Amino acid sequence: MKMTPKPLIAALPVLLALAWAPPARSADAPLPAWEQLEAAQRELLVAPLRERWDSHPEDRRKMLERAGRWQELTPEQRKRAHRGMDRWKHMTPEQRENARALYSHMRTLSPEARDELRREWKQMSPEQQRAWARAHPAPARDD
Repeated sequence: MKMTPKPLIAALPVLLALAWAPPARSADAPLPAWEQLEAAQRELLVAPLRERWDSHPEDRRKMLERAGRWQELTPEQRKRAHRGMDRWKHMTPEQRENARALYSHMRTLSPEARDELRREWKQMSPEQQRAWARAHPAPARDD
């Protein structure tokens, strides 16, 4: 009696699917423009924004304002903003509070005074930076 190789029969659907599957994209292959994305891919990209929009109606005006400001940025300004967001993501709460204090104070200074404060800040120890931030607290946030 002839026996059928069961593992081969079980694997046949997988092998057929692989044979007719579109070739996998290499990691370096450019992705298509928005118009060429499939509806499911667009939905995947937009879903987090929709969720945030729907779950936080009080933030909608701020979200629209930020989107408008983002559109006005040059590509170089966008790169700088991304680098800043990445640095922010990795800061401790204390470092963020220090950064808020420093930023809010710098906004009131002339460009020359900002440069001077930046130089001084870089020379300060972490304890001196904390003391400076306590002496120059950032205004209360409205979010």
